[in-house]
Formats: sequence, C-alpha cells, structure tokens
Amino acid sequence: MRTRTLGTEGPAVSALGLGAMGMSGAYGAADRAESIATVHAALEAGVTLIDTGDFYAMGHNELLLAEALRGRDRDSYQLSVKFGMLRGPGPGFGGQDCRPEAVKNFLAYSLTRLGTDHIDVYRPARLDPAVPIEETVGAIKEMIDAGYVRHLGLSEVDAATVRRAHAVHPVADLQIEYSLISRAVEAEVLPTLRELGIGLTAYGVLSRGLISGHWSADRAAGPDDGRALTPRFAAGNVEHNLTLVEALRRVAEAKGCTVAQLAIAWVAARGTDIVPLVGARTRERLAEALPALDVELSAADLAEIEKAVPAGAARGDRYPSAFMSGLGVGN
Repeated sequence: MRTRTLGTEGPAVSALGLGAMGMSGAYGAADRAESIATVHAALEAGVTLIDTGDFYAMGHNELLLAEALRGRDRDSYQLSVKFGMLRGPGPGFGGQDCRPEAVKNFLAYSLTRLGTDHIDVYRPARLDPAVPIEETVGAIKEMIDAGYVRHLGLSEVDAATVRRAHAVHPVADLQIEYSLISRAVEAEVLPTLRELGIGLTAYGVLSRGLISGHWSADRAAGPDDGRALTPRFAAGNVEHNLTLVEALRRVAEAKGCTVAQLAIAWVAARGTDIVPLVGARTRERLAEALPALDVELSAADLAEIEKAVPAGAARGDRYPSAFMSGLGVGN
C-alpha cells in the first residue's frame, strides 16, 4: 500500500482510506459481521485511514469500529472523526453545535465509544454559523495540546474558513466531496489548500454508488436509504447521470478496469496531496476499489475521461436542498 501525507502538518496515511458511514445504515441495512470483516480486510490490505462521525447512527459506527479494531496496534491505523451534527431520536438533523464546551463533550464520548486514548484527526462536520471557527479550532487545539487529538481537520468549508482556521492552528486536511461529478472544490478551495500546505481527503468519490458502475435507473433506494432523498438519484436526473456512467464505462473497458476503479483513480490522480475515501461496506466492494491505486492515467486517458464526464455535466444537487446551504462549496 502506498502512503500519502495529509498536508505538511498531518500524518502519513494509506493512499486510499476507508469511509465507514455506510456500515451504520446510511444506505439501508448493513450486515454487522460483514462490516467488521471489511474493516479487517482493509487493514490487512494496508489501509490505515478510517473515517467516521460520532453522529453516524448516533454512536453505532464508532462502537462498530471499536469492535473491529479491538486488539490491533493503535499506531497501525489512523482514526478521522467528525463531530458537531445534532440529531434527535427520529430521522433528520437539527443543526450544528461547535461551541468549545461541545467540542470537548463530543470528544469525550468518541474516545469512550472508540475505546482509544486519542483521535488522529478531529474535525467539525460542518461550519456552525453561530460559532466563529476560531473558537471551535481553539478548543480542538486545547485537546491537541492535552494529547487527546493528534491533528486538526476540517470538513465541507469554503476557502475563507480554511484560512481562518489555519491561522489559529495548522490544518492537516480538509474532508470534502470530490468526484468526477462533484468538482466545485477545484475553483478556489483546492488552490487554497495547496497554497497553505493542507491535504484533502475526498469522500463521495463514487457519488454514493451513482458512478460506481453498479447502479441502474430501475433500482429504487429503500425508505431507510439516504439516496432516496438525494436529487442526483431522483427520477429525471438519475437517467441522465447514468448516461455519463455509460460513457465512462467505455473508457474503463479500454483501460481494462472497472468504472469504479477508473473513478477512484481519477480522484487519486488529481494530486498526491489528495486521499480518496471509499465507502465500501463489503469485502467485495473493497476488493474492487483497492486496485484503483494501480490504474495509471495518461494525459490521453484524462482527456477521454473529461470528454465522457465534463465538469458540471451531472444533474441534481449532491445533497437535498435543506443541506446545500450548509456546504462551503456547491456541486
């Protein structure tokens, strides 16, 4: 497994990370035993970066990872944890809470659920409009100084917020959606990260399975599957978006790889300062994703990919409308 460093201040991590959200019901029921087996398979393949959030099924995901990681050398993997999203006992979200006292409270719960004495990269999941980012980062800095957190991360914020946070404490990486059909980060955020020496961990590289090559227009997302509310999967949009996937499939076939591998390889090829996160929740999907790191893309390949999926070609927002206003960049 190759490694990449998260910016100039962050840790060296595997060139491909594992996003664990889907193991806790975000896309419908997941098999607990298979989820744990997938984490084990990822570790055995050399994946060291594992991403979670304390609000993924309200602690379920952290407890699942604690079980999967039990007995493993703590220095053999890195945990990236998001916090700050408020939820109730039913579906839906209730805003953010990134006050300094909330930061420390959320962290205490995460450390306990994960069964660890430190988090490698700790980050607010979204910007809290009621709390200056400097205050949130200041609290994380205190936790870094105390040894409970190793590195500061950010998630889904704009370039100006990145600069403000970085002025308080060095930011290791920004986690943000980045894929062939979600490229808003390229305009301002990515250049800012590179100017400041900050890495990027890219989630949604397969757009929640939409550009994996495995989705079809007649496949319905269940009522407990978040994709049922995602505009890009909505009728009228999904059919158009899947025509882009078919164009990408022709490029993949010419390269001798799968659509998913090509889409992951494209993100990885955008720079060695970028680490793609794959949300595999089965060993089969993980096994498909791992060889993407061996897919080398020439200038001609990149031109063919761009022709198949031009920037801005997708239809529909990447999140439901209620969530779009909380993002630092758009689609």
